[in-house]
Formats: sequence, C-alpha cells, structure tokens
Amino acid sequence: MPHRSVPARARLLATGLAAVCAAALGPAATSTAATHDDELQRQAQQLVDTPGGPPGVIALLRRDGKTHVVRAGVADLATGRRPHIDDHMRIASTAKAFSGAVALSLVDRHALRLDDTLGERLPRLPKAWHRVSLGQLLDHTSGLPDFSESAGFRAALAADPRHHFDSRRLLDYVADQPLRFSPGSRYQYSNSDNIAVALMAEAVTGTPYEKLLRTLVYRPLGLHDTSLPQGYRMPEPYLHGYDVSPPAPPADVSEVFGVSGAWASGGIISTPADMTRFIRGYAGGALYGKDVVHAQRNWIDGASQPQGPGRNSAGLAIFRYDTRCGVVLGHTGNFPGYTQLIAATPDGRRSLTFSVTTQINEALKPELLMKMRAVQEDFVCALLRK
Repeated sequence: MPHRSVPARARLLATGLAAVCAAALGPAATSTAATHDDELQRQAQQLVDTPGGPPGVIALLRRDGKTHVVRAGVADLATGRRPHIDDHMRIASTAKAFSGAVALSLVDRHALRLDDTLGERLPRLPKAWHRVSLGQLLDHTSGLPDFSESAGFRAALAADPRHHFDSRRLLDYVADQPLRFSPGSRYQYSNSDNIAVALMAEAVTGTPYEKLLRTLVYRPLGLHDTSLPQGYRMPEPYLHGYDVSPPAPPADVSEVFGVSGAWASGGIISTPADMTRFIRGYAGGALYGKDVVHAQRNWIDGASQPQGPGRNSAGLAIFRYDTRCGVVLGHTGNFPGYTQLIAATPDGRRSLTFSVTTQINEALKPELLMKMRAVQEDFVCALLRK
C-alpha cells in the first residue's frame, strides 16, 4: 500500500502522541440481530466513509445478558480482515481508569488515603508539588505540569518514536516547573497525574505497577488479554491503527511508537471484549466498597480527552456522561491510530465499548470529533433503551 515513509509520518504524529501521554462478558452468544441494528450499522459505516475517518469501527453493547456487536470497515487494510472483539488495540487514556482502579482499590484496603500527598508518599518529587493529594491527582485538579507537553519529552519522541523512556522518571521532564495552579482550585487534564498515581501505588506497596494491575484489576475482573508493555510491538491479532490524512492514503502507525512514554497515562493494550469486562466492573463499583464508590462519584466540572458523549463531568479517574437518554460513566482516550470510549451504567449492568482506528480529537479533527460524539450518544441511547 503506497504511503509516506514511516519515519516522516512518525515525526508529524509525535506531537499528537505527546498530547495523549482509560462484570464479565459471560458465555452468552453475540447478538447480530436487534431492532436498531440497521441504524447503528449505518452510523458506524458513515464514520468509516467520512473523509479522514477511521478505516475500522467496532462497538460492543452489553445488556440483558447479551453482547451486540457493530462493526464497520476493516481491522487491517492490507488483508481486508474485519474487526473482532478479541483483536488487541491501544486503549490510550482509558488506561487512566486502570490507574484509578489500582489506587482506589488500595484506598479501600487502607493502604492509601485520598488525602495522602506527594510529599508524604513521594518526597523525591519537587517540594513545590508536595501538597498535591491523591484525590487531586485522580480528578485532575492537581496543577501538575504535563510532562508530555515538555520540550525535552517531545524532542526525544520526535528524534526516535520508539525511544525507550524510563517510565518511572517521566515527571523529571517537568521537575523544574512549578504547579500550574493551587491544588484543588480548578480542573486541568494532565498526563502527569496518572504517572504520579502509579508511583504512589508502587511506593506504598513496594510492588511494580504492572503487577498491581494484574493483582487488583485484571484478575478480579477476568481480563485475559490486557497488558502494559514497554515496547512498540502489538500482540496478534490486532486492530491496525492508521494515520488518515487525506489526500495521502492511510498509513499504518500501529507499531510506530513505543509506549514507555505513556505508561500509566495511556500505555495499556487490551481488546474490546476485555474493555467491556473492565468498564462493567469499574463503573459498577465491583472493585471496592460503597464508601470509595461514593467518593469516586463526587462530580466536578471537567471533560475527558477527547470529550465523551453528552455533557461531561469529572470524578476520580472516571467521567460522567449526561446524554439525552440518560447517564453512563466511563472514560475516553486517543493515541496515534486509535480513539476509545468505554462507558457503563452506574450499576455496571449495561455497557458500551466504542473503538475506532484513527486518532480523533479537538486539535486534529474537530469536525469529525463532533460527528463521532453524536454517533456515540446514539449508541448510548440504544444501550439505555428499555
């Protein structure tokens, strides 16, 4: 397939990556026939057919013990293979929900408290940051400068998109910077927040974050195809992610970037099936007790990146999406080649995983983002329909 060279395309995409860096399915059979099949299918296909749109879309709607799958386009332009619920994909900033799951599980176990500060748990970090609390990290009111916006981080990524960062030293890129605002005074989404969350979890347990994910999240929720790698390789089979920048043909960027520079803020690889299991348990409060669930759902003004459907508000590593048809809780994310939405009802009984294979956000494709959010809201309405 003709395309611009990968290194050239990678340099153009590095800024986009820097801005990025979140109940079981059961044995029920997948439903392929439902009242609103044709309309959902039409809308998914329209996204694929839109100039600059994704080569592939896959959505899983889980309700009433059944999983309904909507697919449009292809998982791989080279082969024409269709997307599948067990295809691996980069989950982008929906990985922030996983770091939230780890931290809140530790809060539930009294290993951490929401008012624990960076100064108490990570005294090596700059003194100017020491009064930032875990709760402020989780709801993006910390004021931490975003490492992924730093000149040094972006230069390293532009020079080598597969550069192997020390994930536990990512905050060093902004260690000379003060807080952007007084902690707790306002909302500002920052990739640094979830790096600090993971480091706090490691500090209080003496356990690598990757192992905490396996113990506190993957195992309890039955996630079998989810991992946090350091390199650039994708496990087979996978949804190929593309840079779609007409008039140039789509370029496969699935393995252009390493993810050590995203780590707890966006480095996880999973599948639509596993993400459905995750969001049903996470949004439904299956990982911790009612007191922690209540604290997590203390909503403030704030939106996920990119914005999810309807009106967005922020909790602790979770967002509330108020749509015209009702409320779902979840997270979004975008990464070169991928854009994600995971959402579920507050009881976890109904869920939506919505994955597309190109990066869509306000900076790169504002009109397509608006269109995608409208489609996502229609999918939420289908999910919530009685």
